[in-house]
Amino acid sequence: METSLRYGGDYKALRIHAKEKLPLDSKTHLQVHGELDTRIGAPTYVSAMIRRFYPESSASLGMGLHYDKYEKLTYRIRGKKAFNVTSDGFLTFNIKGWCNIDKEFKERKSKGAAEFSWSIFNFQKDQDVRLKVGYEVTEKVPYLQIRENNWTVNADMNGRWNVRFDL
Repeated sequence: METSLRYGGDYKALRIHAKEKLPLDSKTHLQVHGELDTRIGAPTYVSAMIRRFYPESSASLGMGLHYDKYEKLTYRIRGKKAFNVTSDGFLTFNIKGWCNIDKEFKERKSKGAAEFSWSIFNFQKDQDVRLKVGYEVTEKVPYLQIRENNWTVNADMNGRWNVRFDL
């Protein structure tokens, strides 16, 4: 199980996130994850998604259910495609998108992004770094992510930010 502690400027509470990936076959897994808000002592959401990977085309597709603290059940679809910019695969251009649909299939919310991701292994001894610079298309906002081993910092041009520590 993957577990992380998360804190951000927009929610002002420490959240505990847990994710488990259960293999269904060599290219498909069931991903179950959820989050606990330590301020209110209750889950903020739980989610289950079947994800299929297409390694020959550096792509993935997922479909599942998401239930949040507002007692809203939504159906989720997500996709991602990576394009190698360098032959070693350390610099990629990624396009990704999400669509959430309410349980009555009446309301749909979509998001999409394009980003460059640069992985630097052994930046310093036993220190790996990943830099992402992207543009969220729906909100029209640039963003940045810096990841160093277990620490991740995300920020965007609207002033939103969060930090994550993977346990």
